Amino acid sequence: MAQELAFVVVTPHTIRKSRTGSVIGRLLSLTNAELIATRLFATCRDMAERYAATIRPGVNPDEEQHRQQIREYILRSFSPDPDGRRHRSLVLVFRGENAFADIKRVVGNMRVNTDTGETVRDTYGELIYNADGSLRYFEPAVLIPDSPETVVSDLDIWVKCSEAEPTLLAGVPVYRNPDRVQQTLVMIKPDSWRARSSRPGAVIDMFSRTGLRMIGMKLNYMSVAQALEFYGPVEEVLQRKLAPVAARRALAAVKAELGFSLPRGSLKKLVDLVGVPYARHQFEEIVNFMTGRRPSDCTRDELREDGLVKSLVIVYEGEEAVGKIRDVLGPTDPSKAPGGTVRSEFGSNIMVNTAHASDSPENAAREIGVLRMQENSFGPMVRRAIAELGQ
Repeated sequence: MAQELAFVVVTPHTIRKSRTGSVIGRLLSLTNAELIATRLFATCRDMAERYAATIRPGVNPDEEQHRQQIREYILRSFSPDPDGRRHRSLVLVFRGENAFADIKRVVGNMRVNTDTGETVRDTYGELIYNADGSLRYFEPAVLIPDSPETVVSDLDIWVKCSEAEPTLLAGVPVYRNPDRVQQTLVMIKPDSWRARSSRPGAVIDMFSRTGLRMIGMKLNYMSVAQALEFYGPVEEVLQRKLAPVAARRALAAVKAELGFSLPRGSLKKLVDLVGVPYARHQFEEIVNFMTGRRPSDCTRDELREDGLVKSLVIVYEGEEAVGKIRDVLGPTDPSKAPGGTVRSEFGSNIMVNTAHASDSPENAAREIGVLRMQENSFGPMVRRAIAELGQ
């Protein structure tokens, strides 16, 4: 069966209620489709009208009535408030065999069944009628296109919106104490994407307990050049910490294996001969883990190419954002992380520790720049996928 695209729009209500992680977890773990692009939006009235227009007419009066409810919901929920305040929505783009039907099965029908939690809409949606049959309350939780045939044309309006609107939604959420507001960057690392899993969604769900707002999100294939810049400060730390340790281990190994001790002063030489190369090797392992490539194996052109493994990058904003995120993340070493933190739950070791988070507002700004979070990667990713599939 040929590959096809599908996409899901997470509604502003779902985002406000911090259900985004749970929704993503279900979509990632219960479908075979691969997540290939994602982006947060804060839509204008014109975009809401164009999106509402993608809801095609119903085939009979009952269906048309329900579809009109969806159009009205989009106009009401995705348009700015009278005071101009915009609302965040999230678009998730998937690719795979029979992707539309696969996604629709997990999302569920608009006719929400509130007696079960089988689908996303059954769990997080609401469809409540008054005694006279009139609609009292409608919240679909997520929205998807009408059919596989309309996916590309519907997706095109989001691509065009991504090219016209800012990628980072700074200034969209409103805070009581603006002077205490910080931005911080979180990266859900490649080990969370190697197999079909709800882990990325579970990690986002854990971060939601901070009460911070997501203002940027993208799927990222970190290049080696980006990794070298991103982790540049780590290389010096590794050399300072690991080189003496490696030298002492080498000194002990000589005595254990060959039965004699090296003369005084050998330790300093071993730091240069063994310790420093060992620290560089460990740094290369970090870059390889994050990109799928070792710097020493790359040509100059390959250094700038997209990496071979993916991560999900999120920018959070809110009061004391850096500290709140790091408290939930836990220490670098998962074995030392308190229970209930991200790394204690999902981390394996110091390198394979599930997620990265900025350690200061200054580093957050640097890392946001290195990963080019202000640039629109959503549009090019989606256009490339459409071209590859010939849709």
